[in-house]
Amino acid sequence: MKLIFIRHGDPDYVKDSLTEKGFREAELLKKRVTEWNVKQFYCSPLGRAKATAEPFLREMGREAIICDWLAEFFVPIKDPYTGQDRIAWDFMPSYWTNEPLLYSKDQWTEAPVMRGSRIAEAYREVCEGIDGVLAHHGYIRKDGYYITEQGNEDTLVFVCHLGVTFTILSHLLGLAPSVLWQGFFIAPTSVTILCTEERIKGEAYFRCKSMGDTLHLTQGGEPISDSGFFCEVYDGKL
Repeated sequence: MKLIFIRHGDPDYVKDSLTEKGFREAELLKKRVTEWNVKQFYCSPLGRAKATAEPFLREMGREAIICDWLAEFFVPIKDPYTGQDRIAWDFMPSYWTNEPLLYSKDQWTEAPVMRGSRIAEAYREVCEGIDGVLAHHGYIRKDGYYITEQGNEDTLVFVCHLGVTFTILSHLLGLAPSVLWQGFFIAPTSVTILCTEERIKGEAYFRCKSMGDTLHLTQGGEPISDSGFFCEVYDGKL
């Protein structure tokens, strides 16, 4: 089985849609996706994800299943410095690298900054969401891998967001999501691919074959957006 995660195009967060650049990106993405043999499409309920999926769904005469758990992983926690509500990533390196629990795949929700929030519950909802989809397609979660009576080569496409993509990958790959949130970046309309390896019949594990691929943008002459990425060299701006 192949899972393809597509991040939405360059976002207009105020309108929950795409910028003009984002719509150009979505058109270039369309040319790529329409060449795939896709068993089922799944999409976030948010406008920027739907706007990204609309061109290729229309071209292919397909519809996506809308899943609430594919919405961005905006679960408020208390900022360790300000005490204000914020999302659960983009911590300063001096903070998160000195919190060992944030590196633990089993204990990251027990880190002081995560306590008192509903993040463990929200994480469980996302994990149950992806496992429900996989079960529907014949792969049942067992411990950290999946069992299947009959493996398949189906391709499932998920159009969603940076944060929730890394949340799902943490579950499938057995990693702390905080490490992925802090240490990895996927650009708008980028493509991330996971495939099963079934080395023993009936036992499957997902392996990442590519992350954040933007070949369709490069080939189309469209610059790659850094939306969601902080500046490479300090410039005093936030």
